[in-house]
Amino acid sequence: MKFATKLIHAGIEPDPATGAIMTPIYQTSTYVQDAPGVHKGYEYARTQNPTRTVLEKNLAALENGTDGICFASGLAATDAILKMLKPGDEVIASNDLYGGSYRLMVRIFQKFGIKPHFVDMTNLDAIQSTINENTRLIWIETPTNPLLRIVDISKVCALADQKGIMTCVDNTFASPYLQKPLDLGADLVIHSATKYLGGHSDTILGAVVASTQELADELHFIQNASGAVPGPMDCFLVLRGIKTLHVRVRQACKNAKDIANYLKAHPKIKKVHYPGFEDHPGHAIAAKQMKKFGAMVSFELKDIESLIGHPASMTHGSIPREERIKNGLSDSLIRLSVGIEDIEDLIGDLETALAKV
Repeated sequence: MKFATKLIHAGIEPDPATGAIMTPIYQTSTYVQDAPGVHKGYEYARTQNPTRTVLEKNLAALENGTDGICFASGLAATDAILKMLKPGDEVIASNDLYGGSYRLMVRIFQKFGIKPHFVDMTNLDAIQSTINENTRLIWIETPTNPLLRIVDISKVCALADQKGIMTCVDNTFASPYLQKPLDLGADLVIHSATKYLGGHSDTILGAVVASTQELADELHFIQNASGAVPGPMDCFLVLRGIKTLHVRVRQACKNAKDIANYLKAHPKIKKVHYPGFEDHPGHAIAAKQMKKFGAMVSFELKDIESLIGHPASMTHGSIPREERIKNGLSDSLIRLSVGIEDIEDLIGDLETALAKV
């Protein structure tokens, strides 16, 4: 089955009760049992929900994984993965990391004895020198948020495999349309499905796809025990969004390329971060492991110290300023999540904004 067909059909069957082609929203908390413990596979909606089950199967098929596990948000999914660790374990993650993931690792899990290390993950030697006998997880984000650095998934996973270390790839910025981390050796892949998978800015949801049933079973246990599950309406909305993922991401990638070229030529722009440029340090790796170069663009303004609505004060505000600056996230950095609107309108908006800078 080709990818576009998978998006629409994988893991999805007509509703057995009615024949409905779209998976129904099973808005129920409990299910009738024929006798105690005798049921149709569903006993309580925190543990299982038919709408969620279909979404989990669909996501597993898209990422070529064994099973999917859905959560109330991307951070709830991240929280569940970190709960697979125990006090004394250590995590290696990128020094250019989504601020919410950084906050969760530093402000929450570090209190429970799980130590994070943040390194330049484009440098394999930096990763190798940080690994020790307590390293249990390597957390890969590529393209990174917001500097759009590219991490070689195959090489990092091969290194981790030699040491018996679990790997997880945050595939939010690429989506399974552009990149398949499990095919490149990762153990887990995670998404904020709020972004490309949902695609319509109308729901919050997180998802993990596991490479093995053992990992999936552990995450399903944490999902049920901790209870951070998405509602059936959210699952339905993401299922609906996934059906057009390839069309949306393909157009967004095209728009991003045009916007990146526009910004690169603009006199008020100091630097544009976009892996589609041949002079981008990760261009060759992105060309190897991604179908296209993505729809994210970030840029730095000339002679500007701060601006409302930018990573330093929003998505990465939880990271201390000195850490942000040290790792290349300047106060003038602006991140664009390029959409599928008409390109002339998008560039027109940028022209209007830059004229006031």
